Parts: sequence; C-alpha cells; structure tokens
Amino acid sequence: MNSQDQQTRKDKILDLVKHFRTSENFWIGLTRDLLFVAVMIGLFMLVSQIALGTPRPAVAVESGSMLPNIGIGDVVIIQDIERTHVITYREGAESGYKSFDNYGNVILYRKFGSISDTPIIHRAMYWVDEGEPMWNSGPAAPHAGYITKGDNNRDIDQVASTSWHQPVKEEWIIGVARWHIPWVGYLSLAVH
Repeated sequence: MNSQDQQTRKDKILDLVKHFRTSENFWIGLTRDLLFVAVMIGLFMLVSQIALGTPRPAVAVESGSMLPNIGIGDVVIIQDIERTHVITYREGAESGYKSFDNYGNVILYRKFGSISDTPIIHRAMYWVDEGEPMWNSGPAAPHAGYITKGDNNRDIDQVASTSWHQPVKEEWIIGVARWHIPWVGYLSLAVH
C-alpha cells in the first residue's frame, strides 16, 4: 500500500470520527452519549480500585434494610477492609463519628463467609469476643466478631436469619461503605 492510499484511508477515518462527533442524528447522539457514560464508568471503576483498593468498589443496594440512610437502588462505594478499620456504632457514639447519618461504619460482608450469597450491607453495632453474650441475656458468641444491624431493621442480624447466632468475622468483611449515589443502581438490579 503506498503513502497516498494510506493518507486517503486516514482521511476517511477522520471524516467518520468527525461525523460521529458532530452528527445531529438521534441514534448517533444516543450512541455517543452511551459511549461517554461507559468510558466514565470505566474510569470511575479504575480510579476507585486504585484509591479504595477493592476489586468491587461499588455495589447496588437490593433491600430497604438501611432506609432511610441508604435506599434500594443506591450505589454504595466501598473501601477495601485492608485499607481501613471498622468503627462500630458504640465507638461512634462515644467519639461522635457518624457515617450515613448514624454512628459507626456501614460494612459490606459475606453472609457466613459465603462467596456465593449476595453480600449484606449493614451497620457494625459492636464487637463481641468468643464466649461473650451476643446481646443482653443472649447466647455466647461461638467466635469473635461484629454484631450488625440494618438501620431500618428492628433486630440485630444475629437474632434474625441474616446472620443467625453468628457474629461477623473480620475475614467475612469485604469493605466499609464510604459514599452512596442514590438510584443509580436500579439499572444493575433490573439486569440481575
């Protein structure tokens, strides 16, 4: 292929790109917008992974257990547990630390450590050591871990089927919730 043919091919490609960028056609404009959104989400995921250290920096919330502070369809940005530590509700109440309009951290954890179940996003209420009662007059903890609860739930997870009589072990924790973006996760939930 000679240099004239290469220049002609290059000019055709540049004309196509210019047409794509400036076209008033609805479908081309929609494609352009969707491409832009996909690139922005990709960049956001890359920056989040680098900054927050988690391969899964964002999750869509599926239930109303954290209402009114985190709603169904909200996307929650997670910081890897290896890059932070958990502040419980009790510790937050003592120090004044709040996240998502309540004391302590909201954590994302694997139910009973299972990687096949949907992770749970609830608030870390307090820590119990092995053999310590999990709540007043409650049974002894079979191992050390966090007692957790959804902000909109009446009972702690360890009384409910969410984490029946099992404190959340540190190794079950994926990360700590840092921010949320309302309603953005509805599309993801509809697809899954």
